[in-house]
Amino acid sequence: MSQTFEMRRAAVVAAVNQWYAASARPLPWREPGTTAWGIVVSEFMAQQTPVARVIEPWRAWMHRWPTPAALAASAPAEAVLAWGRLGYPRRALRLHATAVVIVEQHGGRVPRTLPELRALPGVGEYTAAAVASFAFGARAVVLDTNVRRVLARIDAGQQFPANSTTAAERAMADRWLPADPAAASRWAAASMELGALVCTAAAPRCGICPAAQHCAWLRAGRPAHDGPARRAQRYSGTDRQARGRLLEALRTAPGGVQIGLLLAQWPADPDQAHRALDGLLADGLAHRSGEVVTL
Repeated sequence: MSQTFEMRRAAVVAAVNQWYAASARPLPWREPGTTAWGIVVSEFMAQQTPVARVIEPWRAWMHRWPTPAALAASAPAEAVLAWGRLGYPRRALRLHATAVVIVEQHGGRVPRTLPELRALPGVGEYTAAAVASFAFGARAVVLDTNVRRVLARIDAGQQFPANSTTAAERAMADRWLPADPAAASRWAAASMELGALVCTAAAPRCGICPAAQHCAWLRAGRPAHDGPARRAQRYSGTDRQARGRLLEALRTAPGGVQIGLLLAQWPADPDQAHRALDGLLADGLAHRSGEVVTL
């Protein structure tokens, strides 16, 4: 790396970390004393879910299951029930499975290394890096949507990153990561928060951005995205919505629901209702006994 880049990186990291210290949201899993398990739970819950929706479910979950052993001792159906309306309920099953592995293979303590974290159920590259960084202060490339957008603008001068993470993008993120683990951990959290609050997708607030004077995209006049069309997620009318409707009916009926009544929860498309039920059963989110379905 050139001296010029190192100086620019040092200036950006220092400015963004200083901004973070003064402006970060007071999220409960950022409070002193939060355990590594608390970080794991927050990362599972925040996958594809806005942080604001995670706060109260996280508090309730940690009150009920403050350790991996506590969750592992409960039935998987209890985890699905407690997941509520966070969406993507398979995450609840994976979090429960992760708790079981932590208890059985790691003595009830969240593992510290990236390979061990990656081996946990439902833990991918991002989640492993986030837990290593935020729970243990490790130097790890934490590359979520917000960080990818921040780096695309600051470094590459592009409005948005590619639809899928590339090897070049990972290398770029590693170049921006300070060598010191403590500084790298702070930068990981700060750059993510910057993308969430300032360097947003729809309305970036460049006027208050601590990295504005070093941003290649701003310096180029904020050119519009000229790459492949960005993927938009649709929810209304999807199989995912149908699954959610059926799952909500099961949550409110501890004794189970007759199949006919359950399928009637999605009357618009009977084939889709059957497909949704088959998916819930196949994923282990629901269980059938005769003509009754339960969590």
